[in-house]
Amino acid sequence: MKLALFDLDNTLLSGDSDFEWAQFLISKGVLDREVHEAKNQEFYDHYKAGTLDIHAFLDFQLAPLARHARAELDVWHDEFMAERIRPMMTETARALVKSHLDAGDICAVVTATNSFVTGPICREFGIAHLVATVPAQQDGSFTGQPRGTPAFKAGKIERVDAWLESLGLWWGAFESSHFYSDSHNDLPLLERVTVPVAVDPDETLRARALAAGWPVISLRG
Repeated sequence: MKLALFDLDNTLLSGDSDFEWAQFLISKGVLDREVHEAKNQEFYDHYKAGTLDIHAFLDFQLAPLARHARAELDVWHDEFMAERIRPMMTETARALVKSHLDAGDICAVVTATNSFVTGPICREFGIAHLVATVPAQQDGSFTGQPRGTPAFKAGKIERVDAWLESLGLWWGAFESSHFYSDSHNDLPLLERVTVPVAVDPDETLRARALAAGWPVISLRG
């Protein structure tokens, strides 16, 4: 039995679903462009630099979910998938996922982006399991706060451990484990698996991958 884990943003997707969700809401007039566009870019720049305050970011990211009914959010998400996400799903990425699914590997997307945004994307790839930051809910509505540890940096390992435990599994149950990622923020989980794969990596991850002899691949095109 083998395990295949995939980061989502800028890995399976040729873009960032988190950033694009905020931009989509701005384009619809749900969020004020003047207030939110610069802040969205600022958080994204901090993420790429490895200096993101994940809790401050989640306050920003999850607040719009709490201000709108779930039914309305779901309608917007359908539009978001069509306009922003499917164009970022390359045939190369789809083929990689399919190769692991066809081999019978246990597959999961592991992402810091919240599960409301990423759940439908994960299903579009045909992946049954999602390990993500979870937006808390009460009586069917989002509260604007995360539940539990965000799936970010070392938090991804904690979340994967809990997910495996829920399946009655652990790391030692697998003859091999892959993790595909573009970001140096994912080095904790990349160093945890037996086959870390750098996908269109940032400069920091590329240097680490080349020094360690990890595979470096591209899923663009």
